[in-house]
Amino acid sequence: MTKLDVVLKQERNTQLHGYHLVDPSPWPLVAAFSAFMLTFGVAMYFHGYIGGNFLWKFGLSLIVFIMFCWWRDVIREGTFEGQHTALVQAGLRMGVILFIVSEIMFFFGFFWGFFHLSFNPSVAIGGIWPPAFFTTFNPWSVPLLNTLILLLSGVTLTWAHHAIVWGSKEEACEGLIATLVLAVKFTLVQAAEYLTAPFGISDSAYGSIFYMATGFHGFHVFVGTCFLTVCLIRLYFNHFTTQHHFGFEAAAWYWHFVDVVWLFLFIVVYWWGS
Repeated sequence: MTKLDVVLKQERNTQLHGYHLVDPSPWPLVAAFSAFMLTFGVAMYFHGYIGGNFLWKFGLSLIVFIMFCWWRDVIREGTFEGQHTALVQAGLRMGVILFIVSEIMFFFGFFWGFFHLSFNPSVAIGGIWPPAFFTTFNPWSVPLLNTLILLLSGVTLTWAHHAIVWGSKEEACEGLIATLVLAVKFTLVQAAEYLTAPFGISDSAYGSIFYMATGFHGFHVFVGTCFLTVCLIRLYFNHFTTQHHFGFEAAAWYWHFVDVVWLFLFIVVYWWGS
C-alpha cells in the first residue's frame, strides 16, 4: 500500500446503484441570488447609484462563502462518505469538460473581435492595425518570459499528477508547490507589465481587447492558483489516493486550458498583433 492510499476511514455507501442522490441543499438558490446581487450591484456602481458599491461587494463576498460551503460538501461526499462512484465521477468529468468548453467559447469571442478589427481596421484608428501612432509590447521580452513561466508550470503540474498516480505524496507536494510558485510569478510579472504598459484599456479598440483578453486570462490564472492551493491542502491531509483523485485532475485540466489560452494570446495578440 502506498502513502497516498493511507487515508482516513471512509463510510462507504450501501446503495445498490452507482448514482449519488444528493441531499437537499440551499446553495444553488442562495448562489443564484448572490450572483444577481453581484451583477446588479456592479451595474448600479458603474452608473453611480447609491448602494451599488455595497451591493456588489456583499454579493461577491456571499458567492465566495457559498463556493467554500458547496465545495466542502462535495469533498465530504466524495472523500469521506464514498458517494463518488465510477458513474458519479464520469458525470463530474463531463461537467468539467463542458465547463472548459464554455470557457473556450468565452475567449473565442475576444479572438474573433481581435481578428475582425485587424482585418477590417476602422478609419477612426488610421485604417491600420495596430492603430496609427500606437506603441505595442515587444513580444520577445516580458510576454515571452511569462510564456516560459506558464509552460514550465504545466510541466511541474504534470509531474505532480504522475507522482499522485505513483503514490508518492512527497513528490506530488513538491510538484504542486513548484506550480504554485510559478503561478504567483506569472501574476506578478503580468501586474508589472500592466503598470508599465504604454497604453490603457480606453486607448482605442486595441487597448480594450488587449486588456479584456489578457485581464480575464489573468483572472483565470488566479482562480486556477486558488484551485491548486486547495488541492495542495487536500493532498497534505491525504484526501487523494492513486485511484481516486478527480479533484486534482479537474484542477489540472483547468490549468492546462489556461496554458493553451495563453499560447494563443501570445501568438495572436503579442506577436502577430504587434
